[in-house]
Formats: sequence, C-alpha cells, structure tokens
Amino acid sequence: MKPYILFIVATFLFSLQAACQPVTSQSSQIPSQTDLEPIEVPADKNGIKRAYFASGCFWCVEAVYESVRGVKESISGYSGGHTKNPTYQSSNTGRTGHAEAVEIFYDPEVISFSQLVDVYFGSQDVTQVNGQGPDRGSQYRSILFYQNEEEKKIIVEKITEINKQLKGKKVAAEVYPFRKFWVGEDYHQNYEKLHPNQPYIRGVSVPRLKRFQSKFPDLLKEGAGGH
Repeated sequence: MKPYILFIVATFLFSLQAACQPVTSQSSQIPSQTDLEPIEVPADKNGIKRAYFASGCFWCVEAVYESVRGVKESISGYSGGHTKNPTYQSSNTGRTGHAEAVEIFYDPEVISFSQLVDVYFGSQDVTQVNGQGPDRGSQYRSILFYQNEEEKKIIVEKITEINKQLKGKKVAAEVYPFRKFWVGEDYHQNYEKLHPNQPYIRGVSVPRLKRFQSKFPDLLKEGAGGH
C-alpha cells in the first residue's frame, strides 16, 4: 500500500497515489489511551458483534479477516488516536495518534473473539514495532482494542503466552480500551479485491494473506485461499 517501489512510469503513479506514506514518528510521542474506560458496542439484532484491530496496512488486515469464517464484513478506518475526524492524509502525518485499523463484524456463534485474536497474531510479525513489513510509522503500529474486561483478559493472556515463546523478545502490539472507530475513505474499502493488480497488493497484501491462510486453513471460509 506504500510507494516503496518508486516507479517513474506515469501509468503506475495513479495506482500508487492512494498508498500510504511512511513517517518516522514514534508511538512514544502519542498521548496514552490506556487510562480511558472502554466503550462497548452492543451486538445488533441478529447477534452480530464488532471487534477492532490495527496491524499495519488496513488493506492487508481487511483482506485477512474477510477470508475468515464467521466474519461478515471488515471495514478499513482509523482508531487509537486523540483527534476527531481523522483522514487518510492527516493520519499519515503521524500526529493524530490514530493507526490504520479495521472494524470486524462477526458472528460469535461461528467464531469467538479469542479466535479473532489468534487470527490477529497469526497474520503479522508480532515483534515489529511501529509497523508491519515495509509499512512503518506510528500510523501502522499494532493495537488490539478491547471493549470489556473479558476481552482485555483474553488479549493479555495471549500476549503473555506468546512472550514466553519468543525467548527474550516481546509482542510489540499495544492494548487499548476501545473508544471510537472512524470509517476510512470509500476508495480504501475492499481495496485488495477491487485492485488485484496494484503493485502493493501483488507484492505485499496477497503474500501476507497467503501466509495467514496457509497457517489457519481450518478458520477459512469455503472457497477462501484461492488467491
């Protein structure tokens, strides 16, 4: 999703202009959200619940979760910051505090929040700080958002277990109480599906999706994994 491949050819410039721009700001410069009370989003009338995660490029994360059974929809947007109405351009400055995030609509009768967290950690480099792969900057940092104490307990326990396995390294993801999700611009939604030949999608998003799918075949929707 980033113009890490600097094509000079004009035909590529348009396809890359939607890509995020890396910044050097660090998450340590961002006001802490951890002392806030979480806001719980109630399930809808059909029992569909929501979960929120940030893990680098939201194009990548949206595609990962939409391949998971029980996930009805994944929406790209922004969360975790201290400014109102963030946009793609403002979040890329690294000064809003927001990270590219996804809103997951899921059926808890089919997949649990705990499994969604497994998907989260199973689809990223858990030790990379302020980014994933070539996407670097505080707007790409990893964050798990919890809406209640039960979700927080699940997240903390999984991080503790993963840290034991890392042998000296630590999970880089931050754990925040969920406050608000800001839906991203229309052109970011379903980007991987709509732009399969975009250079970033081919070089980063699809390989990341395939790596995840190869590790969690039992969690995939029927027909998923055919990229």
